[in-house]
Amino acid sequence: MDFSAILSREFHIAKDYVDNIIALIDEGNTIPFIARYRKEKTGSCDDQVLRELADRLDYLRGLQKRREEVSASITEQGKMTDELAADIASAETLARLEDIYRPYKQKRRTRATIAKERGLEPLAALLLAQDRMSGTPEELARPFVDPEKEVASVEDALAGASDIIAEQVSDSAEGRQRLREYYRRNAVLRSAAADAGRDSVYATYYDYAEPVSKVPSHRVLAINRGEKEGFLKVSVEADADYAAGLLTGLFVKKGSITTPLVTAAVEDAYKRLVHPSLEREMRADLTDMADEQAIKNFGVNLKALLMQPPVKGRTVLAIDPAYRTGCKIAVVDPTGKVLDTTVIYPTPPQNKTAEAKRTLSALIKKHGVQVLSIGNGTASKESEIFAAELIRELDCGLSYMMVNEAGASVYSASKLGAAEFPEFDVSLRSAVSIARRLQDPLAELVKIDPKSVGVGQYQHDMPPKRLDETLGGVVEDCVNRVGVDLNTASASLLGYVSGLSATVAKNIVAWREENGAFTSRAQLKKVPKLGPKAYEQCAGFLRIPHAKNVLDNTGVHPESYDAAKALLARFGYTLDDVAAGNLAGLPDKVRAAGEGKVAEACGVGVPTLRDIVCDLMKPGRDLRDELPPPMLRTDIMDLKDLKPGMELTGTVRNVIDFGVFVDIGVHQDGLVHISQITNRFIKHPSELLKVGDIVTVWVLSVDVPRKRISLTMKKPA
Repeated sequence: MDFSAILSREFHIAKDYVDNIIALIDEGNTIPFIARYRKEKTGSCDDQVLRELADRLDYLRGLQKRREEVSASITEQGKMTDELAADIASAETLARLEDIYRPYKQKRRTRATIAKERGLEPLAALLLAQDRMSGTPEELARPFVDPEKEVASVEDALAGASDIIAEQVSDSAEGRQRLREYYRRNAVLRSAAADAGRDSVYATYYDYAEPVSKVPSHRVLAINRGEKEGFLKVSVEADADYAAGLLTGLFVKKGSITTPLVTAAVEDAYKRLVHPSLEREMRADLTDMADEQAIKNFGVNLKALLMQPPVKGRTVLAIDPAYRTGCKIAVVDPTGKVLDTTVIYPTPPQNKTAEAKRTLSALIKKHGVQVLSIGNGTASKESEIFAAELIRELDCGLSYMMVNEAGASVYSASKLGAAEFPEFDVSLRSAVSIARRLQDPLAELVKIDPKSVGVGQYQHDMPPKRLDETLGGVVEDCVNRVGVDLNTASASLLGYVSGLSATVAKNIVAWREENGAFTSRAQLKKVPKLGPKAYEQCAGFLRIPHAKNVLDNTGVHPESYDAAKALLARFGYTLDDVAAGNLAGLPDKVRAAGEGKVAEACGVGVPTLRDIVCDLMKPGRDLRDELPPPMLRTDIMDLKDLKPGMELTGTVRNVIDFGVFVDIGVHQDGLVHISQITNRFIKHPSELLKVGDIVTVWVLSVDVPRKRISLTMKKPA
C-alpha cells in the first residue's frame, strides 16, 4: 500500500509533506515537536491534524498486516486465485477484508461443518447449481443417504445440504456488503423496557426507535448503559423480506427443481446467521462511532479546561466544602506555596458561622488573601452563601470563584499527593489542590487522571486504551503549547513535556534539588537518562525565567539560537534588547525586508522565522494570558430568584452533544440546548463554545423542585 498517497488524498495534504510526517513519526519524534519545530517539513500542520494522521497511519498499517496474514492463510490452503488476490488487495477496510476471508477462516463446529463431515458437500453443490429442470430433489439426495454417516433419510441429506448452502450464503462477501449498505441506510435501532413496571432514568427509551443512520451518539451511549444495567432490551431491525430478497437475488435461479430448497436455505441463512451477525456489527459500529464522538468531545472540553487563564500573582484561600467533617481551608501564596491550613464548621450540623467568619477574617488579613477558591462538591452551596456574606461584611475587594473539584479527592489520596504533602491529611490536600486549580489549572490538573476531571460524557463506558491515548495527547499538546518552567514544574507536569518519560521527569527534579536551579537549557544534558534525542524533543518547551541566555526563556529551540542571533544582528538588536523588551519595530522591519529573504539569510524557513520573531517579542510569554480572564464573583443568587427573561452572565462548565451547561451563580448549572445557542444551524455546540467561555444568557424556564434551569443565548425580542 502507498500509505502516503492514501493519506495525502484523505487529508488534502501534499504527498511530500505526508512523506515527511511519516518519516518524522517513524524516527521517534513527538507530535508536539513535529508541530512546533518542523513546520517546513509538514506544511505547518497543527498537532490535531498530525495526531489524526498518525492514527490513520496506524490503521492502514494494521490493515496491510492483516491483508498479508489473510493472503498467507488462503495461499497455504491452496485456494488463492488471481481474482481473490485482487479482492484482497483492493479491500479498503478491515470489515471488507474479513468478509473476503470469512469462507476460508477456520470455523468452530457448526451445522454446516457437521454436514460436510457426513459427505453432503457434493449434494449442496448440486442443489445450489440449480440446473436440474426435471425430477425431484429427493432423487438427487438419495445416493447420499448413509446411516453409518448419520444420514438416515433423504430428508436428513437435504437438511444437511441446506445447512451447507446457508453457511455459504452467510459467508458471501458480496452478499454481506449489500446487506451492510442496506442496514446502514434503512435499519432501525429499537429499545424497549426489560421490565415494563420498573421505573428508571431510562424511561425515555422504553419505547424508542430511530434509524441507525440518524441516531446521535449520546443516545447510543445512554441505550448501551441502560441495556448493561438491565433496564432495556435493544435490537436492530430491518425489513426481513427485502433484506432476504437481496441475498435471494444473488443465489437463486428460477425454474429449477432445487430452486425452492435454495430459496429456503437463503432465507434460513439470513434469519439464523446473517441478520444476527449484522445486528452485532451495527451495534458495534454505532458504539464505536459514539465512543469516538464522546472521546473527541471529552478531548475538546479537557483542552479548554486545561487552557483556562491562570489567576496569577494572587494569594488564594481555598474552601473544600463539607458538612459533618467541616470545611477544609488552605491558604496558598502566588507561587503555590501553602501558607496556612485549618478547618471551619459553618455548615450543618454544627452551623458555627460566626466562629468560621472570625477564623477566615483573621487568615485573610494575616496573609493578604485576594481571592477565594470554593470547590463545587458537597455543601458547596452553603459554603458559597457563607463566602458571599463574608465578602460583603469585610468589604475589602475580595472576590471568589467556584472551582470544579472533580478529581481532587483522587489526587489527595494518591501516592503523588502523599509525596507532595506528607504532613497533611487527605482532605487538606484537596483544599490545596482547589486553591492551585485557580492559580494555574494546567499545572494542577495534570496531576489527576484526565478521566476524573469532570468534563466528559459517559467516560467510564469508553474503551480505556483509546480514551487514555486521546486524553494523554490533549494534555501533552496543552503542556507543550504553554511551555513549562524548568525550575518550578512538578515531575507530573514535566512528564508531559515532549520527549520526557516519567523517570526522566523525576530525574530532572532530583537534579534540581541536588544542584540548585537550572541556569541554562544546556544543563539538561547532565540529567541522568536524558539523552540527545530527548534533549532535542524537550528543550524548546522548557523555560528558564532567569537564565543567563534570554533565549532559554523563549520558545526558540536551541537548534535555532544561531538563527535568532543572526536575525537580531541583521536589524541592529542584541540579546539585551530581547531581555529589556526593546524589539517593538522588529516585525515591521522583517516584513519590509521580505520574510523569504530574511529567512534564507538566517538559515531557516519562513514558518520558523515567524515563530522566532514572535518568541523574541515576549520572553516567558504565556499564551493563556491573552485569553479572557475567568469570571470572579462577589455575591450569589438563589435558584428561586430566577425569572424567565432575566439576563445573566455565566461561565461554560461543560460542552456535550446536545448543549452546554453554564454556571450562572446560583449553584445549579443551567442548560443551553443546542437549538438555543444560535439562530443558525450547528452540528455540535463545540463549533461555537468551549469550557471556560464567558457568555450572556437569558432564563427560559426554572423548575425549582427538580433543580433544572433552561437558558438561551438568543437575545429575546
